[in-house]
Amino acid sequence: MEYLHTMVRIRDIDESLAFYVGKMGMREVRRVDHEKGRFTLIFLAAHGDEPRAKETKTPLLELTYNWPDENGETEHYTGGRNFGHLAYRVDNIYETCRKLMESGVTINRPPRDGYMAFIKSPDGISIELLQKGEPLPPEEPWHSMENTGTW
Repeated sequence: MEYLHTMVRIRDIDESLAFYVGKMGMREVRRVDHEKGRFTLIFLAAHGDEPRAKETKTPLLELTYNWPDENGETEHYTGGRNFGHLAYRVDNIYETCRKLMESGVTINRPPRDGYMAFIKSPDGISIELLQKGEPLPPEEPWHSMENTGTW
C-alpha cells in the first residue's frame, strides 16, 4: 500500500491557496479543470515533499473546488471535524505557530509540549503540526496558552 493524497473540498480557491500556500508554505504542483464535471482539482505538496511529489505525484493534498451552479451558488461545506485531520511535520513548532499567528491563523491547540499543535483551514479542516525529531523544551507564550475552539 502507498499513500497517495488526501482530498478536501473547498469553497473558495483564492482563500484556500492563501492559507495552504501563503501561510502554510505548501507548493502547488498540479491543477486540473474538469469542464464536464464542473470542478477543479489543485494538488499541493509540503515544501519538503515537493521534489518527490513532482516525480511520483505523492504525497499530496488534493483541493477540490466544485464550480458554482447555474444560479452562481457554491456549496457550503460543514462537518470538517468529522473528517479528522491532516498532519504535517515541521522543523520548529514554535516558529511555525508564531508565523501562522502573525498571519492571522488561530492556534486552536498551542504547542505547550513543544511537539504538537492544531490549527484549522478556512473550510474547518483540522491540521495537526508535529515537531520534527524530539519535542522542543517548553517555551512561553506557548506553555501557558489555553486551547481555543475545537480541533
